[in-house]
Amino acid sequence: MALDRQTVVRTALRVLDEVGLEGLTLRRIAAELDVRAPALYWHFKNKQELLDAMATTLLVDALDRFGVPDTGDWVELAEAYGRGLRAMLLSHRDGARMFSGTFLTDDTAYGSMERAIRTLTGAGFSARDAVRGLNTIYCFTIGFTIEEQAVHPRPGQRAEQYDLAARTERVDPALPHVRDTGAEVLDNFDDRFEHGLQVIISGLGSTLGRADP
Repeated sequence: MALDRQTVVRTALRVLDEVGLEGLTLRRIAAELDVRAPALYWHFKNKQELLDAMATTLLVDALDRFGVPDTGDWVELAEAYGRGLRAMLLSHRDGARMFSGTFLTDDTAYGSMERAIRTLTGAGFSARDAVRGLNTIYCFTIGFTIEEQAVHPRPGQRAEQYDLAARTERVDPALPHVRDTGAEVLDNFDDRFEHGLQVIISGLGSTLGRADP
């Protein structure tokens, strides 16, 4: 098997699903490829450079699957953007943590960004508010999904320390609002994500037609 950058990246994503971000090492990836770890340094200087490439590959794959809706409806675009981004992050174990703070190296993603901004400005948003709105959805989705994957490292799996019944038992009965709303912290992730996304979209809508200062 030829050892090229994309082979290393795809293998690293498979290893990520097996061992999580903490267990992802160049040595572990090299073992999966049946090579010595130094062989990977021909392609990546360090783990962070590999993470950048993994995040970029994840994004490019997601753009192929979800893309940017071309209906001209800014609400539909904003919803699809948030939902598609979350689906992308959830597609791999620790996907949100892996993606967060990385440097994206494929400039083709700018084409989708341009279309999204064009849709929003075409609806009456200023370019500044369009970009800030999209960035707010981006930051919310990444942060939300980091917390979601802390509770559910894998689909159907709950981390032991986030047991809902144990949390309820631990909270002082004198704090009924905290005690009775544990599911709004540790469960109902789909509903909670949609609620947060709609709050952002509603707030963004309030800036419609406002000119840049």
